[in-house]
Amino acid sequence: MSCFLTKSSVGKKVVMSLSGCGLVFFILFHMSMNLTMLFSPEAYNMICAFLGANWYALVATVGLAALVVIHFVYAFILNLDNYRARGKKRYAVTVKEKGVSWASKNMLVLGIIVILGLGLHLVHFWSKMQLVEIMGGHGSVVGEFGNVAATNGAAIMLITFKELWVVAVYIIWFIALWFHLTHGVWSMFQSVGAANDTWYPRLKLASNVVSTLILLGFATVAVFCHIEAQDPVKLNQVIALVEVPEHEPVAIDEVVVEDETPCQENDLNFEDEVENQSEEKAN
Repeated sequence: MSCFLTKSSVGKKVVMSLSGCGLVFFILFHMSMNLTMLFSPEAYNMICAFLGANWYALVATVGLAALVVIHFVYAFILNLDNYRARGKKRYAVTVKEKGVSWASKNMLVLGIIVILGLGLHLVHFWSKMQLVEIMGGHGSVVGEFGNVAATNGAAIMLITFKELWVVAVYIIWFIALWFHLTHGVWSMFQSVGAANDTWYPRLKLASNVVSTLILLGFATVAVFCHIEAQDPVKLNQVIALVEVPEHEPVAIDEVVVEDETPCQENDLNFEDEVENQSEEKAN
């Protein structure tokens, strides 16, 4: 079985399909979670607090990271196999093939853009939220707004998308993801043998619908957060939703008093004994 999944071209495509299916489900969940920002920052923060650094969220994060690595490693392997299989014939192709989309011929490039966008996303959000909690912290400095609570995802969203160039970069990332999914969603069904003359057009339509919903969902939240962040009153209200807990200062004076009191009593007792002994000798 392991040889089939690692050495066979069909087996590699099956691994790609299954890992891609898991990633699509996560993207849909992530988009649905983000859409709560349109209605209630408090609700979004409740979800962030529920996930956070809890054991089940950490297990899901490890599993998600494994899916990403497996999916893209197998993508590189399949593209390398196809490159070697074509040999010199790849230079002789000058006619555009009918029924072959641009996305299907540039999946590797689109995948690289998606990975770069994912890295940016991890820097902007994961490193300031779950990673902070994993490291035992409660908040991190976000932009010029000082220390923001790790569970205040709504504030981090508004601060991040406050800059227009950030919104533009993310929309480019979402578009690349759209192209990647328009081919990838139906392709994963084809790889496991679920596509035929009857289901092919249906799966193609479903692929376009799912990809478009994901694009519109993420882009809408990014634009909404950018608009909301332009109002300093609203922005400060969202930042104030969750306070960063501070460590209580150690009561040094009390500790010193407790430590010094026995010493002072011992010194007084010692002086009394010395005086008593002196009086006895004098008598």
